[in-house]
Amino acid sequence: MLNLLGEYDCRLDAKGRLVLPALLRKQLGDLADRGFVMNRDVHAPCLVMYPIPVWEATTGKLDRLNRFVKQNADFIRRFTAGASPVTLDPTGRMLLPYALLKDARLGNDLKLLGQRDRIEVWDAKAYADMRGEDVDMSSLSEAVMGPLGNDDGK
Repeated sequence: MLNLLGEYDCRLDAKGRLVLPALLRKQLGDLADRGFVMNRDVHAPCLVMYPIPVWEATTGKLDRLNRFVKQNADFIRRFTAGASPVTLDPTGRMLLPYALLKDARLGNDLKLLGQRDRIEVWDAKAYADMRGEDVDMSSLSEAVMGPLGNDDGK
């Protein structure tokens, strides 16, 4: 099970390539060599890099949806539109899809976030702005995590 962690400052080169930070590559292990699917996030102005097995598991859930239900078909279409395979070259760089870069309004300065089984790719300023939003983390954590109780698996 993946547990990708950390925040990483990165920069796109002139050709739109990103060097995947060594600490993320280490956490990914052999999965880094299999490649990723890059897609738009459904909630925030960022991109999401799914290691191939995570993308396959995610889209496997889509296969359970009845495409004859319009809402399902619309979701599948919008979620998968633009999803693009990306691979690392021998130097650890990947070319980010231009259309996705434009949609997420990514500049040259990026912030990569390890998010358990995926990696979020943010414009550095947009990420700083999001982090600066006034959010009552105490209330949010209680609302989201409180119903789960204190079960620590023991």
